[in-house]
Amino acid sequence: MARILIVDDSPSQVMGISRIVEKLGHVPLTAEDGAAGVEAAKRELPDLILMDVVMPNLNGFQATRSITREATTRHIPVILVTTKDQDTDRVWGMRQGAKAYLAKPFGEDELAELIAKYLSGGPAAA
Repeated sequence: MARILIVDDSPSQVMGISRIVEKLGHVPLTAEDGAAGVEAAKRELPDLILMDVVMPNLNGFQATRSITREATTRHIPVILVTTKDQDTDRVWGMRQGAKAYLAKPFGEDELAELIAKYLSGGPAAA
């Protein structure tokens, strides 16, 4: 059973993703924006982070960069889960240290596959 941090400013998205995480047998942790997500990552050291991009205070790109460059959190895989679906967004997200990029709306199976892949220490997504 893994602990998965969900960072998203939309309560409905957090609820939906939390349900999927629980259904997979994992424990969801939540943060309401990028700044809170960075702090939660440092405090909780989750096994995986699901990060939205468009959020107040600190966006998901900035938060991902902070998490993946911090010595205490750089080992935690970050999957960006966002409505920003341009190729440039994907490239930029991966350059910030994300392991994968999933565009909303997504299928439950797509998210489940990525969670399984990165909890097992899988290579970066294509």
